[in-house]
Amino acid sequence: MREFAGRIAVVTGGGSGMGRELVRQLLAEGCNVAMCDVSARSMDETRALCAAERAPQGTRLTAHVADVADEAQVTRLRAEVAAQHASDKLHLLFNNAGIGGGGSMVVGDRAQWERTFNICWGGVYLCTRAFLPMLLRAEEGHIVNTSSVSGFWASLGPGVAHTAYSAAKFAVKGFSEALLTDLRINAPHIKCSLVMPGHIGTSIAENSRKILNGTDSDALLPAEVAEARRRMAAAGVAVAALSDAEIAALARERARRIRDEAPMTAAAAASVILEGVKADRWRILIGKDAEWLDAQVRAAPERAYDTEFFGRFSTEVGWRLGR
Repeated sequence: MREFAGRIAVVTGGGSGMGRELVRQLLAEGCNVAMCDVSARSMDETRALCAAERAPQGTRLTAHVADVADEAQVTRLRAEVAAQHASDKLHLLFNNAGIGGGGSMVVGDRAQWERTFNICWGGVYLCTRAFLPMLLRAEEGHIVNTSSVSGFWASLGPGVAHTAYSAAKFAVKGFSEALLTDLRINAPHIKCSLVMPGHIGTSIAENSRKILNGTDSDALLPAEVAEARRRMAAAGVAVAALSDAEIAALARERARRIRDEAPMTAAAAASVILEGVKADRWRILIGKDAEWLDAQVRAAPERAYDTEFFGRFSTEVGWRLGR
């Protein structure tokens, strides 16, 4: 699919981060876009940015509040997209929505673990299943699934449990690779791309905690402070003498650094994704950290979780924050 003008795209998680930037760049190329997110306010911000940039005349942008982990809401989303874009066809599906969290299978909260897994993996499955009939009716289609470097390296480094997010992103990777053959046999006009970003500058940390805790407040709840204290202690931070206010401040600073000190911006990542789609690349690594990890994990998979491996990664790539 060399051009996006006149096509229809669905972008999940369009209220922030890479999803927002995909929406902006697709619209700028004349693509009609339906974005969804759990936050109407975030989508309003995306819409305002798009309005200021003046997409080509006649290009349509619609916003839909939907939780991609809920099949009934995804089914409603499909109906709204078809109605508001006056089409029974879809050309591009960007399964981008995701959150972090649910780190430990052993000591973590089960509800948060499953919420993370169900959004990051379940959302990809449910949206692909729901929109497949519309993709089948189009003359050509493309499914773009966002996994992560955590989809082939299940770690944020020594001392940090990272099971729910990693398990989900591994599932997205396996699903996408299996779709290559499935689509080639049964729907050869539909392509699939697997996106594996490294550390990208987004608000995933702030957004994740709000979704997991059902709040729009920037202030950390007592349970969140306790979890942050436990996580920091497991990572080797001396937390015994720190007050709850100090722990909360450290957690907010970590979220700021993940957003503001990343080696690649969300806009740059979105550009790489769209270039990959145009080039019909099924495997899209984003960032030098992703490229380094991919090469090193493939070269020595049995050493990938050694402390020395992460130390070398931090030294050679400078990656300390994680995705």
